[in-house]
Amino acid sequence: MPVRQPLSAVLITLNAASQLKETLDALQFCDEIVVVDSGSSDGTQALARSHGARVIDCPWRGYGPQKQFAIEQATHDWVLCVDADERVSKELQLSIDKALQAPQNHAYQFPRCNRFMGRYLRHGEGYPDWSLRLFDRRQARWSDDAVHEKVLFSGAPGTLKGDLLHDSAESIESYLTKQNRYTTIAAEAAFARGKHVSAAHLLLSPLIRFIKFYFVRLGLLDGLPGLIHILIGCGNSFAKYAKIAALQRKARDLQ
Repeated sequence: MPVRQPLSAVLITLNAASQLKETLDALQFCDEIVVVDSGSSDGTQALARSHGARVIDCPWRGYGPQKQFAIEQATHDWVLCVDADERVSKELQLSIDKALQAPQNHAYQFPRCNRFMGRYLRHGEGYPDWSLRLFDRRQARWSDDAVHEKVLFSGAPGTLKGDLLHDSAESIESYLTKQNRYTTIAAEAAFARGKHVSAAHLLLSPLIRFIKFYFVRLGLLDGLPGLIHILIGCGNSFAKYAKIAALQRKARDLQ
């Protein structure tokens, strides 16, 4: 059998002990597991070490910089980046093993299947949530974005079969709190780039988003969880533009 390229699984964590075990169990096919932790107090580090992971302490730098630091600590150049609440399905594992026997691309993407309100979403905004997480770090890197970070590389990614299962156990309350934080960060970044917001953005962006994901992408087939997931996304779009508008007004008032 052909031998695949050696592979490092890389995670960033903070108080992830309640979900990390299944994630680490699904990564045992990798040659190394690297966990970069930013100060957990719930036993995350001990749990990671008990599953053979190499644990490194690093103060929080923002999502992009933290993930880039993490892949730089890996022993191998091919890295698989997953979050603490994600699991590599068996089908995806087999696809990764096959692809790394003779890599044809510098980076690979695969679908992420999101579990929301107890249901794996198969349509709308929730699926396929294409995620580029497998790459050669000599040819690619994480962006410096504090949120909504992405992998930067030249060329087109390969596509693998099999789902990355995102099984977040957070409540609606904590999910909304996180989304509020994300929209604030996104608004500040957009404002810094000179983004200008009009009334059309506030009115049309949520509406277009709803039509796209609920009807065109068949989010309606995911039942009530799918509807709520899409509506929260529409609210996020409105919130981001509203926050940019508030920053614009504040800047004008200071002139």
